[in-house]
Amino acid sequence: MYILTTEKASSSPNFPGLTKAIKRKRSTTMSANCGSYRTPKSPEPLAELPPTVLEAKDSLHSRTFYSEVPQQIRDSGCAVILGVDEAGRGPVLGPMVYGISYCTREYQDEVLKKRYAFDDSKKLTDPVRRDLFQRMYTGEIDQVGYATTCISACDISSGMLRFPPEKNYNLNEQAHDVTIALIRGVLERGVAVEHVYVDTVGPPATYQRKLEGLFPSIKFTVAKKADSLFCVVSVASVVAKVTRDVLIELLRARPDEVLGSGYPSDAKTTAWLRSNRTALFGWPLQTVRFSWQTSQTLLDRNPDAVPIEWEDDYIGKGSQSMAAMFQPAEKAVTLDNWYSVE
Repeated sequence: MYILTTEKASSSPNFPGLTKAIKRKRSTTMSANCGSYRTPKSPEPLAELPPTVLEAKDSLHSRTFYSEVPQQIRDSGCAVILGVDEAGRGPVLGPMVYGISYCTREYQDEVLKKRYAFDDSKKLTDPVRRDLFQRMYTGEIDQVGYATTCISACDISSGMLRFPPEKNYNLNEQAHDVTIALIRGVLERGVAVEHVYVDTVGPPATYQRKLEGLFPSIKFTVAKKADSLFCVVSVASVVAKVTRDVLIELLRARPDEVLGSGYPSDAKTTAWLRSNRTALFGWPLQTVRFSWQTSQTLLDRNPDAVPIEWEDDYIGKGSQSMAAMFQPAEKAVTLDNWYSVE
């Protein structure tokens, strides 16, 4: 687990005008009587890479980031509500990102609901999502804590493709474990969580009983479309969505490279998969989920693919006696001796 500060922000060719983190002054759109949120019309360059992105952008494996506990929550010890949501469950490209946010119920009702445009992130435009999250990590929205776990494409694939198949680690199990770990991480930081709202993975009642059994002192509400029903989940939704979107942009080899939405049904995404697959390794591990049927189909249909007979399969077929397998003339070509073949 890590905590980053905005001092680590760096420039990127994918974000024109990106600079080191600068604390933004309180927006002039916020008046003393709560005012209104001015919706941005077009995307503006982020003043900095989100800290959730900084932690995960150069890693092949999953990474978790926790913001600092807001000072008022830390000093007062008051109870908070916490929301959980994810972004990127279905795409074949990039990570699945779990986000959580927490604040007092009063702050949710009197500030987040009245001043800002938080909603299910899929209902918000990209400029609005980025603006809202930037207000959080630059300190304008200063009484909301948040955290993310970016489950990398490599780790998703490794879990789902475990052998034998009955030992695989399916996506629901990965999602449950990450959610549980994020909640525990907040509790370990001394935050008094009284109620958790979760956008469901699987049957809501079953998932809720599981969470209640693990955290008996906390009340849980697990519901479909929780990101549209509960503001604190909407905040988590925005955190997760923006983090994933920026990570996907950073996967591009060139600023003008078109990856599409990342979903298997997107023609731009499948076109990218076809044009970027290699004969031996397929695609970069940090980019593509090999456990998706789309990936497996494209690999199977690649006319240039290099056939590999894995050692376990070679032994299991029983096509040779064990003694014959050790004859030099019949040496099997496996990955460990691939580069020494004459």
